[in-house]
Amino acid sequence: MRERTADVTRRQTLVGLAGTSALAMLPACAARQPAVARPALPPPLPTAEAKLDDIAYRMLAHEPSRATGLGVDTGDNAAWRSTFGTPGAAGRSEYAATLKELVTDVRAYPKEGLPDDQQIGFEVVETAFTRALEGMAFSFGDVAVGSWRNAPYVVIQNVGGYIDLPRFFSSTQPLTAPGDIGPYMDRLAEVPAILDGELDRIRDARGAGLVPPAFLLDKAIAQLEASIGAAGDSYAGPLAAAGIDGADRAADQAMRIAARGIVPALERQLAELKVQRAAARDAAGMWAQPQGEEYYDWAIRASTTTSLSPDEIHRQGLDELRDLHGRMDPILREIGYTQGSVGERMRALSADPRYQFAQGDPGRAEIFAFINDRVSWIKSQMPRAFNRLVDPPLEVRRLPLAEEPGAPGAYGGAGSKDGSIPGRFWINLRTTDLHRKYDLADLTFHESIPGHVWEGEFSNRLPLIRSILAFNAFSEGWALYAEQLADELGAYDEFKVGRLGYLQSLAFRACRLVVDTGMHSKRWTREQGRQFFVEENGSKVEEVASEVDRYCSWPGQACGYKIGHSEIVRQRARAQAELGAAYDFKAFNTAVVLGGNAPLSVMANTVSRYIDAAKG
Repeated sequence: MRERTADVTRRQTLVGLAGTSALAMLPACAARQPAVARPALPPPLPTAEAKLDDIAYRMLAHEPSRATGLGVDTGDNAAWRSTFGTPGAAGRSEYAATLKELVTDVRAYPKEGLPDDQQIGFEVVETAFTRALEGMAFSFGDVAVGSWRNAPYVVIQNVGGYIDLPRFFSSTQPLTAPGDIGPYMDRLAEVPAILDGELDRIRDARGAGLVPPAFLLDKAIAQLEASIGAAGDSYAGPLAAAGIDGADRAADQAMRIAARGIVPALERQLAELKVQRAAARDAAGMWAQPQGEEYYDWAIRASTTTSLSPDEIHRQGLDELRDLHGRMDPILREIGYTQGSVGERMRALSADPRYQFAQGDPGRAEIFAFINDRVSWIKSQMPRAFNRLVDPPLEVRRLPLAEEPGAPGAYGGAGSKDGSIPGRFWINLRTTDLHRKYDLADLTFHESIPGHVWEGEFSNRLPLIRSILAFNAFSEGWALYAEQLADELGAYDEFKVGRLGYLQSLAFRACRLVVDTGMHSKRWTREQGRQFFVEENGSKVEEVASEVDRYCSWPGQACGYKIGHSEIVRQRARAQAELGAAYDFKAFNTAVVLGGNAPLSVMANTVSRYIDAAKG
């Protein structure tokens, strides 16, 4: 945390000097009179900008690795680059205590008369921290503060240090100069304690009756075994590849830390997961867990930034799926697919070899070439969609092999605030059958431009706290809206099958509303969830296998996508209706992205300000 000293004004200085001078000139007897105590002046109220900045740094003091990802672990905060902070339950308690203090501070700060962007800053902070504290009130789980990954299971197939830490050391921890080696090694030495902190928490959760579904544990056990085998390369490999003075010696030391500290800690976690597997059931949803219904209610509120109930979300998913299939049906008929449900016809389309990539490494090369072509095209279209442009640095990278089995088809995000770490589009290539030539374009637009990487670049230009705090419904809703923008800009005008892929993508997110609530609230099985995707939407079996498992370990997260997208589209329709001829496509898009990542109610206020300004 940065330390700040109170400013001393010129007036205060002069008052102090005047008092001293007058005292010196008094007669001795008068000088001996008892001094009259003066009330202490309250410290000057920090400006709203300074207050929000201080909140950001107090938060990051509990997440130093996040500060590294943002590129703000410099100057007075350079020590953060050498630590992950307090691990385990103690770290969680310390973080919760700080969040409580900050919520109190935010509520007490006088906001009347502040500019809109600063009022939004305080509203965003209060919403994010209050929702996180609600999650931390549960004795179990991994709570994302102003981010998207809330998980009831601290170590599972897609959650845990065994996944996050190797990726962090290989892609985020700086390693470009000799001076970076020390912080790398300091953080590496903390890894065993982090893993053991997780171990304590999952043991405590098991003691309270919370055990993950058996099928998730099977995946996690296999992945953890693979991580143990790859530990040396995972933690020493980045040093060996760094090519800087002293890195080779440090790599040898890293191998010893991995062998003597990290691997034994991973083995302790593995042993615990095997104990849990012996006690596990196959129930997929949170309804089967202690406090599960309460947890799921919190999780969907955190994900959607709404008060929608599971039943309301379930019905919305069914309604939107029906509407989207109504748009897909005529296209399917036009290209010759006339028999069967939309799902059946999309499965037939998926089997068409014309739209499949080659198997193995040749197909992986095809996929990278396809993505790069679509990125180049969409970049050229951005002046048609926005009044303000950015040019985010972007890397397209394959997911680490150990992560692929439990990961979704892809994910992406912005780079660091200082630009030293590029935005990244991570693509899952465990098999090329995950992707089709008619659905990879919309995935590219979603994860990169004008989706996550594009939106994140705008957020990185906001005050620090706005760059840190993200809301799942806006993040994912915007990324789906980015797919829609690509369609509106002509991405599929000469490739109608590609438009089918885009519409199927939206329908897939409508299915998520149904399946997530189905499993966690309506007691669906894992297989029911999978079959709904395959039968109703024609989704690929290989794709939905990991998808449904992800919903089991991230309850509610999948609901943010379509809820967010539908709200952005609804707000656009409101702007068009109220403005008529004064509505401007580019101005609307620019206003929403400049408004920043925020709860959906705050986004609606951004649109209201755009409407008022356009009316003059």
